[in-house]
Amino acid sequence: MSSSAPTPAPRAWIVWSLRLTATFHLVGVLAQAALAGLFVTGDVDLLAWHRDNAGYTHSMLYAQLVAAVLLWRPGRGAWWPAAASLGLVVVETVQVALGQWRVLEGHFPLGMAIFGLSAVFTVWTWLAFRRPRNSAEVEGTA
Repeated sequence: MSSSAPTPAPRAWIVWSLRLTATFHLVGVLAQAALAGLFVTGDVDLLAWHRDNAGYTHSMLYAQLVAAVLLWRPGRGAWWPAAASLGLVVVETVQVALGQWRVLEGHFPLGMAIFGLSAVFTVWTWLAFRRPRNSAEVEGTA
């Protein structure tokens, strides 16, 4: 016999930890792109900033992974945000290795893919857990 009771929403602190870590990771990824662009225009000092920001960005991704696992267990949320975050960890680890090895023909497009995936994930965290408006507000009678 199955229960028709709705699954309880995850606790607010779990949702907010996922939102914030995903947002901070996305900011780090955007900074990586800006620093790389400035570096290739000739400001070689920014390569060190690019390297240091990679460490920050990767750390934020691990925090995002922890938050996504908390959303899944014990938060009773979907499992796929944890899997997606783990996938990003793998892809971003390859990205760091390609950058250290100076394999730019793989490093640049992979960076763009990471930016796109991170942006979609971050937008999802902000849209997926919005509270539904009550019916009076939706119908315009409030």
